[in-house]
Amino acid sequence: MSTTIKEKSEILFLYESTYSIPNGDPFTGEQRYDEETKKILVSDVRIKRFIRDHLLVQKDDKGNLIYEIYVWNDQSQAEGKESGSAARMKALEESFKDDESVKEEKKKGGRTEKTTSALKLLIKCIDVRLFGGISTKEGDAVNLTGPVQFALLNPSLNEVELRMHQNTSVFVSSVEKSRGSIGTTTVVPYAVNQIHGWINPYSAEHTLLSDEDVKIMLEAMWNSINNANTRTKSNQNSLLLLQIIYSDPNKKLYGLDRLLTIDTKDKKGEQLRSIEDYDFELEKLIAVANSAAVSRVLYHSEVEKINNALAGKTKFELMFTKKEGGK
Repeated sequence: MSTTIKEKSEILFLYESTYSIPNGDPFTGEQRYDEETKKILVSDVRIKRFIRDHLLVQKDDKGNLIYEIYVWNDQSQAEGKESGSAARMKALEESFKDDESVKEEKKKGGRTEKTTSALKLLIKCIDVRLFGGISTKEGDAVNLTGPVQFALLNPSLNEVELRMHQNTSVFVSSVEKSRGSIGTTTVVPYAVNQIHGWINPYSAEHTLLSDEDVKIMLEAMWNSINNANTRTKSNQNSLLLLQIIYSDPNKKLYGLDRLLTIDTKDKKGEQLRSIEDYDFELEKLIAVANSAAVSRVLYHSEVEKINNALAGKTKFELMFTKKEGGK
């Protein structure tokens, strides 16, 4: 059985978006944007949704779903009048009704009987072990803080000027009749998005997060961006994934989210349109890796100039085998 993680670490994840909407506001559909810095923003909820959606469809050789996911997408949980939590707990109880590992003994009316533990059911779900979760089950409420957290809003590395885009839609009601509408939205011409996250071993003691769970999550981060195929998310590519692992779980280095920068050469940030328009500046990252506070840095990239810059550097190790990463 996998053991709970013992090491504290931080995550930096870079991916590019081209003429897309990396993270639209749920109320307006418009890209989240910082007017002062001209940088686009990607929320922690968006990244967790990418990870969950990717894991939710993974199947084994027999066509069975591999991972149990607690928080589905809104459409999947919008059935009936029960809350999403109540509906999912009922589904989990049915799935694990014959599993003795989720049972616990409780005294009731002078006798002892076995009941299903909400906590043990929740921990069966990989997204709960990663991000935490709640159960509102009467008499057995649970509130778990996730050991994996991402920054609430993550700014892009480059400045962006949003571009207006016109949409036309036509719905045919009969052979002769059709109804059309015209709308506008803003798209991101090009952005280098950076996601910053933390993995805390102390919170992991409560959700039983394992090193294998973390590895699965990192693979899902990388692959979910590359495989997103919605209208607003399909033109995105993973660039660099880092896990900076501390030598002491009580240590914390300031400003790791400011280590990675880009040299835009003779262009402004808002003029970038592809990875060929800039170079990655990795000197600060390499210097921090040599700090006594850092045990090692795991990395994965499929960009040649990034791999050339990091290969062989002290404390830098490949995150995945060739078979695992991005496949």
